[in-house]
Parts: sequence; structure tokens; C-alpha cells
Amino acid sequence: MRGRIGRPGLLGTMARTAVIAGTATAVSGGVRRRADARAQAQQDQQTTQADQASAQAELASTPAAPPAPAPARGGDDLMSQLQRLADMKTSGLLDDAEFAAAKAKLLGS
Repeated sequence: MRGRIGRPGLLGTMARTAVIAGTATAVSGGVRRRADARAQAQQDQQTTQADQASAQAELASTPAAPPAPAPARGGDDLMSQLQRLADMKTSGLLDDAEFAAAKAKLLGS
């Protein structure tokens, strides 16, 4: 039997149309996805630049914090220093003579 010569039949035309439509849909979907990705990347970049600009403006407008005051040389400070010396002696970092010298220096004697 010989194949048909000439124009394709109804099924052949429908099959060809389906292939062309599927290809067109796939291509247009890919183009749309790439365009969306570019738009998202551009928006992210603009957001990042805006955030950086606002952070720099905030730093420029914020006055520098005043330096922290020196700790008072009151009893609490002296007690904490003496406690640290005692801890160092207990742990073996200072011997009796070193402990006595550091304690005398702290107490001003």
C-alpha cells in the first residue's frame, strides 16, 4: 500500500498544530521567566542600594556617643580588685609575696 501524497489529513494537521502550539508556549514561558528574574534582580539591587543609602544617612545624622565615664575609684571597685587578687592567689597565679605587694599597692600603703 502506498502512503498518501499531497496535503496531510485532519489528524496530521491537528498533530502539527499541537506541536507548534506546545513549542510556542514553552518558549514564551521561558522568556517570561527570564524577564521576571531580571526584574526581580533589579528590584533587589535597588532595595539594597536604598538600604545602604538610608544607613549611611542615619550614621551621618546620628551624633557620636559620648565616651563612657571612667569607673569610680570607690569601695565597690576596690573590693572587686581585691577579690580578683584573692582569686588569682587561690588559683596559684600569685604567691604570698606578690599578693601582699599588689594588695598594698591597691590600698595605697
